[in-house]
Amino acid sequence: MKNSPTNFYNGLTLKSFLIALLLIPINVYWIIQLEVVRYTHPTLIHPLSNVIFIIFWLLLIGYILNKVSPKLGIQPPELLTIYVMLCVVSSLCSHDMMEILITIMGHPFRFASPENEWRELFWKELPTWLTVQDEKVLTAYYEGASSIYTERYSHAWLAPAVAWISFIFVLMFVMLCINTLLRIQWTERERLTYPIIQLPLEMTDARSGFFKNKLMWLGFSIAALISIVNLLNSIYPAVPYIPVKRQNINQFFTGRPWNAIGGVRLSFYPFAIGISFLIPLDLLFSCWTFYWFYKIELIVGSIMGWRNLSRFPYANEQGFGAYIGLLGFALWTGRTHFKKLADHLLSPPTSAAQLDDSREPMPYRLAAAGILIGLVFLTLFSYKAGMSLWVIPIFFGIYFLLATMIARLRAELGFLVHDLHNIDPHSMIIAGFGTRRINASTLTVFSMYMFFNRAYRAHPMPQQLEALKISERRHINPRHIAVAVMLATLIGAIVVFWLLLENYYRHGADTGYYGPWALGFGRGVYRQLENWLNYPQGADLPALAFMGGGLGFTTLLMFLRTRFLWWPFHPLGYAMANSWGMYNLWCCLFVAWGLKAIILRHGGLKAYRRAIPCFLGLALGDYILGSLWSIFSILANTTLYQFWP
Repeated sequence: MKNSPTNFYNGLTLKSFLIALLLIPINVYWIIQLEVVRYTHPTLIHPLSNVIFIIFWLLLIGYILNKVSPKLGIQPPELLTIYVMLCVVSSLCSHDMMEILITIMGHPFRFASPENEWRELFWKELPTWLTVQDEKVLTAYYEGASSIYTERYSHAWLAPAVAWISFIFVLMFVMLCINTLLRIQWTERERLTYPIIQLPLEMTDARSGFFKNKLMWLGFSIAALISIVNLLNSIYPAVPYIPVKRQNINQFFTGRPWNAIGGVRLSFYPFAIGISFLIPLDLLFSCWTFYWFYKIELIVGSIMGWRNLSRFPYANEQGFGAYIGLLGFALWTGRTHFKKLADHLLSPPTSAAQLDDSREPMPYRLAAAGILIGLVFLTLFSYKAGMSLWVIPIFFGIYFLLATMIARLRAELGFLVHDLHNIDPHSMIIAGFGTRRINASTLTVFSMYMFFNRAYRAHPMPQQLEALKISERRHINPRHIAVAVMLATLIGAIVVFWLLLENYYRHGADTGYYGPWALGFGRGVYRQLENWLNYPQGADLPALAFMGGGLGFTTLLMFLRTRFLWWPFHPLGYAMANSWGMYNLWCCLFVAWGLKAIILRHGGLKAYRRAIPCFLGLALGDYILGSLWSIFSILANTTLYQFWP
């Protein structure tokens, strides 16, 4: 047990590994049933409701087994390691990652037609080693009533699956190496708050008395009551519905210029209000304030009659500039650490400039070498796939900058959703260079890479950083956590491929069982590629200007925050103003801000700390009851009340 900072608990034990190994296929199957079959998306919000649900029942089972024999119980470090592994696997399986990958691997060969001219446009650009082109294999995949265990079918998918799994593994390893170099600065020196991990940390802390706290059970009961009433409403419509889920109020904005405001949604999700209560007050205020600032921009654009209104105010480009500015400021803040890190890497092992990296997930030199070797692999992989050599460093440079910023965003803000739709490497490259300067094979690789660049709601890099924070908070061996992350990546990627293909070959990807879901991503990806190739475009100068404007405005906001302590606006709110998450949850943030402001104003910090279990209970109750209804939906093969979205 821990006696000093260098003595760690063992998190990755044989017991925790075997439990995770057993739960990974169950968890993946559950996600597939919810996201692919029923089109509800637990992996788009954080902390992940499916993983919290599993940990809740593991706690209960462990408590019972511990009463029988202490050796049978599951220790908190083991529970948290299982939590980390399931989070990583859930991110890989999600609606924004591997669920997309499999749907685009054979789509252009199944749906090419004389009308769309895909065969002539880009068939020759699609790498045979990354796609499935056998007509008979694809017929069984799309029509179903077959089995992936047929030798011809499994053999056709094996080589592309191995290639993509290798790519994902290296991508994840590079992220882990970057997190290793950043961890001590963000976690221990800047002491970012990490709101997302507070619920699992409290649940697994035997000393906190979380499950004995009456306020926690009060919050749990409120969420449970809402969930039960709404479940009954989904079965018996005569039972009144409690309106907590998102509702459009567009009907109140029909005349000009107000109709330019676009969609506006009100929502009062208990879990969102509960988790958002942990977000710093100034960040809460900035989020909902900048959301309405963005809406005002739309109204102003309508009043002024500016052309190209569908793109104005170039919110995605402003957001990209803002994220780059925020990351630049974060790196500048940690410049002392990074200078020492550079001295460590460049000096001899016996030099006085060496840093103590014994408490890191891997030695700093290994992390730096891992980044270098990983980038070489990704470069060779992309070049062989067809991406131009000059594009590759720009593409992955933007990708890892955004990934690092998302990890920072989660650690500092803790907002439940971070989608960044259309703020991605290929969109920014096309804005900067246009499609005329990019060849067809590069655009084709952009399309295939959409599986990890469509949106970033389930991005795995913040999961890794939070895992390292969990290891620091609970004194779990960080190198065990690093191994657990990579094991979960390898096992999870294999299981996701297996279960998705098994389901598609059984039911058919082009059947009513999956509705339009299994076709939608492939259709969207390759129609976009078709459009790029048929209608070449030049650089988007207004987009570049708005990127620069977003960067400049973010720099101004950060300057004001550092100069004036009373300045209430944080640029993270500005960066996320146009996001899908803010569109759906701004109202929850407003409610959490109001409640937190009232409690702090009238009760102070002591009252706020006393209230935290109540709000965590609100989130836990919504998660547990909502997850139960989702399981009942699967068992009964019907749609019951879904707590999200």
